[in-house]
Amino acid sequence: MKSFTYIENKKNKIIQVEACDTIWKKFSGLMFRKNSPPLLFPFSKEKKLTIHSFFCKPFRAIWLDENKKATKSVDIYNWRPNFSGYGKYLLEIPLKHRRC
Repeated sequence: MKSFTYIENKKNKIIQVEACDTIWKKFSGLMFRKNSPPLLFPFSKEKKLTIHSFFCKPFRAIWLDENKKATKSVDIYNWRPNFSGYGKYLLEIPLKHRRC
């Protein structure tokens, strides 16, 4: 786990995250996890990032630009097919862990 700082609603937020920095971790994300810390998905550049919530418990998805500023934030519930945002980073925060 590592500390990650980002900006949401003009405020700095600090959160402990697990980095999803491999292909497998990025593919699986929160799927099939009963308990999970917030997950951070870093990408090499800003781009459109599309996610789903199949096999996941409810979570908040936050898309962040290269300056780690939130560009979009959505509470996502089970079995939803398609959510997109633009960013270089994606945070997936299980709703029970959310402290925002």
